[in-house]
Amino acid sequence: MEKLPYEKPYIKKLHGGVMNKFGGRSGVQPVKSIDGVLVRTLIENYGSPVFVLSEKQIRKNYRSAYRAFSTRYPKVQFAWSYKTNYLKAVCQIFHQEGSWAEVVSGFEYQKAIGNGIPGNKIIFNGPGKSNDELKTAIENDSLIHIDHFEELNQLLALSEELANKPRVAIRVNMDTGVYPLWDRFGFNYENGEAWTALSKVVDSGKLQLVGLHCHIGTYMLTTDAYGIAANKLCALAFNCQTQLNHKIDYIDMGGGFPSTNTLKGAYLPGQDTVPSVDDFAEVITSTLLNFGFANEDLPTLILESGRVLIDDAGYLLGSVIANKRLSAGKKALIVDFGVNILFTSFWYEHQVSPAQDFMPHTENMAIYGPLCMNIDVIRESINLPLLNPGDHVVVHKVGAYNMTQWMQFITLRPAVVLIDEQQRTHLIRSNETLAYIEEQELVPTHLKNTK
Repeated sequence: MEKLPYEKPYIKKLHGGVMNKFGGRSGVQPVKSIDGVLVRTLIENYGSPVFVLSEKQIRKNYRSAYRAFSTRYPKVQFAWSYKTNYLKAVCQIFHQEGSWAEVVSGFEYQKAIGNGIPGNKIIFNGPGKSNDELKTAIENDSLIHIDHFEELNQLLALSEELANKPRVAIRVNMDTGVYPLWDRFGFNYENGEAWTALSKVVDSGKLQLVGLHCHIGTYMLTTDAYGIAANKLCALAFNCQTQLNHKIDYIDMGGGFPSTNTLKGAYLPGQDTVPSVDDFAEVITSTLLNFGFANEDLPTLILESGRVLIDDAGYLLGSVIANKRLSAGKKALIVDFGVNILFTSFWYEHQVSPAQDFMPHTENMAIYGPLCMNIDVIRESINLPLLNPGDHVVVHKVGAYNMTQWMQFITLRPAVVLIDEQQRTHLIRSNETLAYIEEQELVPTHLKNTK
């Protein structure tokens, strides 16, 4: 019998964590494939690093969220938040599922039009809309959410020039018991600003007031705040109907629902602490249904969800560059992707998994990217097995915001790949090249000759 190779003994620290119905959680597990496609194959075909999105998970998330609301309330419409991830292929998945488009700039508005979305199914939010952008939105019969009195006056002036009567809503900010208040956007409820804006819109006779909108925060960990917000918007809608003799067609509750990522500094993992979409749906819909509207006067409920629908459908695959020891003796792992393309590493303690088998010994370490910047920290502390240069890793739940807030800084941005429901891979954004980056650059003639 062949003698087994010697392996030195080791001590493994056990992390019990929160128990679930199956008992305690196991340790680090390799993630060798995504939706049946090998990580190794994805990197061989598309390079390292590379973003990967699961179409199957995106559709599953959307259908689950729509079901959570539509089984509780008779009139529900989702509008995909373009700023969360505005890659064409991603937007088209949501639009195929029945989602409208919610945009916050002229740039995003043009992307929605380019995706074939009818103007009357585009919600135009944001505090900085130009005259030309507003004219386009009015001509396309889009829903314009007014952010401030300057914009209201802007629309009143434009309405004199155009044949179409602008369809508008006002954005309302309010105290929902979550601090600091999100009062930068919209008209305040408590000081009467929102009611003044509503009265001005209706009295003008120049605008079609069709809705009320709020977006009370981001990564919200309490459902109660949405109940308070929904109640205040219902009160405004009811007062519009009774005092201004004007019926509100829809109430837009915005987004802000969290994914199950773990926030930096959190005591427990996100998957154990964040409310589910069903929890949010129950609070919002019960508030609307119980407020006192007649059945025929119930407003349509619009949701502008983003993060919760796509975060867990995104992965970042990368490779190990090197191992080193810091001055205090702590191990550090250097990988080929940095905070320039993984912006959410400033917010989350992302799960990072090896993509191949490994020895059972684990060690606490930091993970750094390749940027020549001290802030390029993917994880400050994580327990992982020993990984060698060339080994691959998978970062989980990166589908939201990373592909809209990423930066071409020091390194080129990588490809993005979609795995469809038949486990086929599609390149939906190519790797950047130097030629692409320099395409917009111009060099004055006197600087073209270098001695």
